[in-house]
Amino acid sequence: MASLEELRSERIKKLQNLKAEGIDTYPIVSHREYSLAEALLAFPKLSKRKKPIVLAGRVLALRKQGGLIFLNFSDGTETLQAMMKKDDLVTGSFQLFADNIDIGDFAEFTGTLFITKRKEKSILVKSWRMLAKSLRPLPDQWAGLQDVEERFRKRYLDTLMSVEVKERFIMRSRIITTLRSLLDTEGFLEVETPILQHHAGGATAAPFTTHHHALDINLSLRIAPELYLKELLIGGFPKVYEMGRNFRNEGIDATHNPEFTMLEFYEAYSDTKKLMVFMERMIKSTVKALFKKQNIPYGEHTIDFSKKFQVVSYLDLLKRYALITHPESITREEAMTKAHQLGVPVDKKEGTQKILDNIYKKSCRPKIIQPTFIIDYPADYLPLAKRKEEGGNLVDAFQLVIAGIEVGKAFSELNDPLDQAERFKKQEEQRVAGDEEAQTRDDAFLEAMEYGMPPAGGVGIGIERLVLLFTNTHNVREIILFPTLRPRG
Repeated sequence: MASLEELRSERIKKLQNLKAEGIDTYPIVSHREYSLAEALLAFPKLSKRKKPIVLAGRVLALRKQGGLIFLNFSDGTETLQAMMKKDDLVTGSFQLFADNIDIGDFAEFTGTLFITKRKEKSILVKSWRMLAKSLRPLPDQWAGLQDVEERFRKRYLDTLMSVEVKERFIMRSRIITTLRSLLDTEGFLEVETPILQHHAGGATAAPFTTHHHALDINLSLRIAPELYLKELLIGGFPKVYEMGRNFRNEGIDATHNPEFTMLEFYEAYSDTKKLMVFMERMIKSTVKALFKKQNIPYGEHTIDFSKKFQVVSYLDLLKRYALITHPESITREEAMTKAHQLGVPVDKKEGTQKILDNIYKKSCRPKIIQPTFIIDYPADYLPLAKRKEEGGNLVDAFQLVIAGIEVGKAFSELNDPLDQAERFKKQEEQRVAGDEEAQTRDDAFLEAMEYGMPPAGGVGIGIERLVLLFTNTHNVREIILFPTLRPRG
């Protein structure tokens, strides 16, 4: 079997052959008149025309039979068969194509549409033009890319060779478009906030850091847009949202990639009760728009979106599934003991709530299959959420979990600047104690809050989590076009 380098050399020779015949192998202009999808849609009409049409695409299959060549080509919208007869082309053109065109090349075909004896829609080629010569062979059409890492590194080949993979990313785009449309319809304004930030706030996570030479300052890539979006509430924008990339310097696993997409939206004069109703309607509307039905598969389960979403307490889940009798008053030592019993790793820098959260993620969340809102979180766990009015140490917040996946999180946003300053102080104490993910005090945000922030509700939805669910996929790298990977040495 020829090596890749030998195959590449052979293709370069063919490229030179075409150039020797005066053919521009990478022309600027294509004369394509229809996409293949448009041509197939209008096939009855176009096939009756006597005037030839011009189509173009990448050659995906070649079958040579003496004075006949059959080929399949695709332009990304559809695939069509082309038939070339030696006697129908100008002298030498047929042989030039036969000798020098490979699978993977882009070409333009002028001809008439017809249906073969085998009832296959095709174009009978009268002339052809080169559009781009490929110098490397495509993966085997049936086996595709066998190396999973190679699939992620060369996503362009992955999507080219697998219809299933390509459809997955088309679905991702449709999900984002649907969510945007829903928010726009509800009167939310899409905005953009800084990715380079002085303080990486708005979430509990370790940031990536960088340095700006002209200003001689250190900056962080944002871990969340939350604080800036709240400043816009203060600035008189009642409904705002942002769909954008966040960056968190954390581990990589089936549901985490250091670079990911978040949707966050905030509404003045709202709260978690109103947002719970809105978010349920939003998710159900998205499912209906995408699937035209209310039940979708995920793994071995069927997720039913026709029923009202369940509501359960975070503390009750810890009691039920982790068998912690008093999660509201548990000490760090007791939490560590329980974590060891359940096989949950504990870092010496982690506080009580972080340990409980890790226990919840392993022992509780995987058991929640149908859409469920989880409420009643400790204030130390969510430092940007408002405390519940009935007092105590619980905040007015919820998470939406479906099929064991945390899809989104919502708060009745804290708008008391003094309480916020005290929460930041506790976070700083945790950071000094060694918790790298604890939030930093943001004085600019606190100053903005002191001008007055309206009562508000805010929601964050992890787009990758939603795409995992809606595409029945179980690894986040399968639904990110270009996931973060270690470079090959």
